[in-house]
Amino acid sequence: MAKHSSVAMALFRKRWLTVVALLVMLSVTTAIAFIVRANLESSSCDCHIDVKRYDSSSVSAKPIGVAITQSPLSFMKSKLVLLVSHQLSLSGGPLLLMELAFLLRGVGAEVCWITNQRPSETNNVVYSLEHKMLHRGVQVVSAKGQEAIDTALKADLVVLNTAVAGKWLDAVLKEHVPRVLPKVLWWIHEMRGHYFSLDYVKHLPYVAGAMIDSHVTAEYWKNRTQERLRIKMPKTHVVHLGNSNELMEIAEDSVAKRILKEHVRESLGVRNEDILFALINSVNRGKGQDLFLRSFYESLQLIQERKLQLPSIHAVVVGSDMTSHSKFETELRNFVISKKIQNYVHFVNKTLTVAPYLAAVDVLVQNSQARGECFGRITIEAMAFQLPVLGTAAGGTQEIVLNGTTGLLHPAGKEGIMPLAKNIVKLATHVERRLTMGKKGYERVKDRFLEHHMEERIAAVLQDVFQKAKGHQRA
Repeated sequence: MAKHSSVAMALFRKRWLTVVALLVMLSVTTAIAFIVRANLESSSCDCHIDVKRYDSSSVSAKPIGVAITQSPLSFMKSKLVLLVSHQLSLSGGPLLLMELAFLLRGVGAEVCWITNQRPSETNNVVYSLEHKMLHRGVQVVSAKGQEAIDTALKADLVVLNTAVAGKWLDAVLKEHVPRVLPKVLWWIHEMRGHYFSLDYVKHLPYVAGAMIDSHVTAEYWKNRTQERLRIKMPKTHVVHLGNSNELMEIAEDSVAKRILKEHVRESLGVRNEDILFALINSVNRGKGQDLFLRSFYESLQLIQERKLQLPSIHAVVVGSDMTSHSKFETELRNFVISKKIQNYVHFVNKTLTVAPYLAAVDVLVQNSQARGECFGRITIEAMAFQLPVLGTAAGGTQEIVLNGTTGLLHPAGKEGIMPLAKNIVKLATHVERRLTMGKKGYERVKDRFLEHHMEERIAAVLQDVFQKAKGHQRA
């Protein structure tokens, strides 16, 4: 008995070490580096606009097995780039800018980072992310003071990330603003109406160019700036994002996925044969976790009414944060309790390490509300893991998900509750359709949404910006 016990313990240790090793290798949502914040326990857990289409359809995939010998961003070697973020957090905008910082560092560019709204008190997230950047050779500069002004004046390129970052121009550069604007690329991710304020974007018509993640968002910005602010957008480039090479390595490693799937499902109390639907976003009303849970409850009712013989279906909400004690999160948990579905709904703390959950689930739900996601990086990450996507027919999701082929779309708002519930039942009952959609989604990612696709698209934008800046200098 002792011998069997020691053998079992050795096997357990070996398996646990394998899981830990895989976790250390994992790419985070924006390929910035691994931050161990995963909580694997089930806790009660948005002149004329020239939209230049550097989108997914304009770049063909590299042949499989052919090495990419030189980055399309190589021309950025030795150039000084200043990246200005409105904040430094685990949200999509700052993390995307950090990914750009690392891509530029990888080709030998000198990169400086400014966080305009830095918390006065010590913040573990800010501290960790800043040290990740410093470790990769990105210089972190104070948002205010002469060093910030000097860096902006010397820089070959200044990237303002999100509309809110525009407030930094007048607050810091002041009389130097006109000298800097001709070399500014403004990267916009927002879809919500309150960002359309002259306090943020009054300099937008005078920058070298704007870069936006989806066509629907670019069109929205064109219309709103003209109608509401009476200003014109600069030349605008639509750039679809791409998955990091690190995430793709995990997504294409069947052994890694199997181990991660087993580990996550065990931690959640979900069996291998059960069907798991996941919504992976920070918990807030705009991401639609409340409507997703209502749809999930309705799907359970439909299964019972139709007397369908299915494995248990579960929902996991990744992005929880009970330390904030938000009213919305309390509403979610109270709803689950009131409907007596605690055994089928699992809340997991917010994390940058999404790959274990993508390996563990069967379907991703992208339920962002109102105008939807500007793009939605988690959508293409899920497709890399051969997951079908149930998404709202809003925002950039419509440019990623092919309805009926790589997933199913439903309306945003309360009108989408029952359609989403029916789509949940549809994919739960049709295994082959679920798998086929997942494979089609993976093929779409390989064709359009890889890191080198994004590099090529961004490189084309930067070359256009430099050409415009040189023209301005000659003038």
